[in-house]
Amino acid sequence: MHDVEQAADAIRSGRLVVYPTETVYGLGADALDEAAIERVFAAKRRVREEPISLAVPTVDRAFEYVDATDRESTFMREFLPGPVTVVVAKRAAVPDVLTGGRQRVGVRVPDHDLARSLLHAAAPITATSANVSGNPSVTAPDDLDPAIRSAAAVVLDGGETAGTASTVVDVSADEVLREGRDADAVRAWLTDHR
Repeated sequence: MHDVEQAADAIRSGRLVVYPTETVYGLGADALDEAAIERVFAAKRRVREEPISLAVPTVDRAFEYVDATDRESTFMREFLPGPVTVVVAKRAAVPDVLTGGRQRVGVRVPDHDLARSLLHAAAPITATSANVSGNPSVTAPDDLDPAIRSAAAVVLDGGETAGTASTVVDVSADEVLREGRDADAVRAWLTDHR
């Protein structure tokens, strides 16, 4: 796990890391460090108004950074870890730069051993695809844009990923914000738990 330790050290020192998930490769930085988050936006050439999600190793850890309703908590325990991002009210520790000034933040608990090893060592980290905005998501380290590769202090190679992005859901609004993996199961849950 030498690479994971190196990646965790990089994140703790404000640098960027590319890491695999069960969907696509992510670009990770300390999700509570405004300067590190700015480096993510710069590397991706992403507009600052677009929010970035955060990743944690377990649902229980998520509750350190968000105020979830009972219904949201039940949903999170059912779908996470997994290819779903849940948008929940953020706590004060989560910087506005991460959420584009919004009061809600996307939470991800990847169902990938390498990602969770990194998260156990250095969570919360940013959960955003490791690509330049507008370009396709990356499913293998060899496909990383040179700008992303040069911005990252460490690239964790977890082999080829599935390639379908996570489903993004706002449980409080009963709304799927982005279609991705498990979208049908998410919709069915929202209907069954009204």
